Amino acid sequence: MSVLYLIVPSYLAGVALSAVNLHQTLKLREDLKQLRLEVKDGFIDMKQVLKDQGAEILKQIDQVAQDIEFQHHRTILAQAYGHFIEAVNWLRNTLMLTQTTDRNAALVGVEGMLRKAIADYNNPQIYKDICSAGRLRRLECAWAIDQTITLTYELRGAYQVVSDRLSHLQDKIRQDSLTLIDLCQTDDELDFLFPEIARICEHDLAVLNSWQNDVNWKRSLPPSEIKLLQSADFDTSEISVGSDAANPTADSIPPEVLLYEKLKQKSHSASLRDQLKFMLKSDLRQGHESYISQQATASGYKALAPSNWQEIPDFTVANLYWYFKHKTA
Repeated sequence: MSVLYLIVPSYLAGVALSAVNLHQTLKLREDLKQLRLEVKDGFIDMKQVLKDQGAEILKQIDQVAQDIEFQHHRTILAQAYGHFIEAVNWLRNTLMLTQTTDRNAALVGVEGMLRKAIADYNNPQIYKDICSAGRLRRLECAWAIDQTITLTYELRGAYQVVSDRLSHLQDKIRQDSLTLIDLCQTDDELDFLFPEIARICEHDLAVLNSWQNDVNWKRSLPPSEIKLLQSADFDTSEISVGSDAANPTADSIPPEVLLYEKLKQKSHSASLRDQLKFMLKSDLRQGHESYISQQATASGYKALAPSNWQEIPDFTVANLYWYFKHKTA
């Protein structure tokens, strides 16, 4: 999750969800990186971004901006963003310090500032009566700040703490995402959430897991090798950044969107929700598998109760489950 993503919260609902989907979000991220969008107090001008999306969406943006509850949330989030930016600037200065004692003391201060920011983003008040897009964006902000706090521990060489925090963060992201799916009430929300959460599974959680594996490897090294590793100057000039397929441009349709469109043609919305949950936590399949086996045997469809469920894709498990659910209703 890019730190830049902290400044792209969304509060739109209904028809506007289609305008802030994963494809649009990736374009916003790129525009932010290229400084093509102006950021003020942690917010971007959504009317400017979505000016070509139609009058109905622009009307919704105006309505949200005038809402008293939104204004209250904006105050809290603007304060959190201010703390975050201050912490990032402080961190940049800290990394210039040459004395380990001074550097570690400054990192403690950076951590304290970041904890103020994450406390605001974890404030239950800012999750009250908002749509799935707004809830997800605010959660992503908290996750990104959490990662930055973890970075301060790694810079201090506290690898055990880093590993524990990364493990906890991955669990939290999965649980937060599962809660979002349970709160999803409409097909419009599902259209928005499925590609977004699928990307979190395929990219963000994978990066965090890779980071944790790297930290665990460092923990296994003797102090002398860790010191040598920290002082090494690696030449990255010949490292490949991958093909266009692995790194799609902002204008290309994300693979998660293509996957969702394919699954949507063959799955009920309840099945799609379950498939998304399986991506986050594969253990959730076990109850579905057991139910399918029982119903298939009772209905005389023993061929639908395989002995090896590992070979059966999530798509099939979820669809079979809801087939029998509707059949026995």
